[in-house]
Amino acid sequence: MVKRTPKLDSQIPDLEPLATTPNLTPSKNPKRLHLFATILTYATPSANHHGNGDDNDKPLQTIAKQGRDYAIISPYAIRDALRRILIEEGLPCNRSRVQSAGAPIVEYKAFPNIEYADDFFFGFCVTDRAAISKNPDLFPKRDSVFRNNMAVGLSSNINFHLQIAPRNTEKSPWHNIKETTLLYRQVSYTAYQYPFALALSDCISHPEWTTALIKSIGQLSKVGGGDSVSHFNMAPRSIIVRLTSSLVEGYDSYGFNEDGEFNELNRLMNDDLPGHEFWLGGEVVRQMSEEIKKKLEDKKVKLRDNPQTLLDDVSEQFLGGA
Repeated sequence: MVKRTPKLDSQIPDLEPLATTPNLTPSKNPKRLHLFATILTYATPSANHHGNGDDNDKPLQTIAKQGRDYAIISPYAIRDALRRILIEEGLPCNRSRVQSAGAPIVEYKAFPNIEYADDFFFGFCVTDRAAISKNPDLFPKRDSVFRNNMAVGLSSNINFHLQIAPRNTEKSPWHNIKETTLLYRQVSYTAYQYPFALALSDCISHPEWTTALIKSIGQLSKVGGGDSVSHFNMAPRSIIVRLTSSLVEGYDSYGFNEDGEFNELNRLMNDDLPGHEFWLGGEVVRQMSEEIKKKLEDKKVKLRDNPQTLLDDVSEQFLGGA
């Protein structure tokens, strides 16, 4: 039997071998450019409740890693905060929170579709058969273009705090509880790290929206948690970005240690990772010695002291061919 080798370059044109170039730009390879990033936040006291507990016990939502528990924040809470920023930036968004409701309620302007920035980036899933039948020209489901994962705390230190919930006087027109109650609340003083990713082929139809989304990462705040009164500031303290034709980031996307160091950077020094594809910003750069900065710059790594400035430059590079 004669084995036949398929001609992949003719059958799948999008997977043609990329030309070797010192600087991969969207204009040369618009369908194969991917943005991978890992954000490290500043440390704050966090109380992201709704874990399993008794009535007066408010434990954190946590995840187990190497035998210890770390506080987490869901990717959906991050997306919800990004949506609010996009609305403030004037982008057309379909859904919003009903603030006057007694429970979390979302209001839609229309059947979900990609004419809205939030539906375009964050996807949707409609299961209402009656609504689907009324909109036969629109798809009821869409995957998310903005890929992000759970934010995980760097520190596993979790403490219990006692808070008093006082009872109302007898003259009060309402009563939540009949007696003064002690509330047990878990709090973790920790920074968080979380990754996100974008593919240019998914975003190229809306470069202005994509620019606004990338810049929104630099001012991400008010990330809500269940029963939380904490101010979740998720803006970057440090940021690692890779612009590449690779389909994977190729480094540990949760690579920051408890001291805020990113040990994977040693691979840039050893040419194990292509320096010209990497952008580093924030505290991870500000704390570098001049010697280390010079070595990284010789490897074509882009360094920015300010993470917001880095996101502006990355956005321009990422969408430069759009």
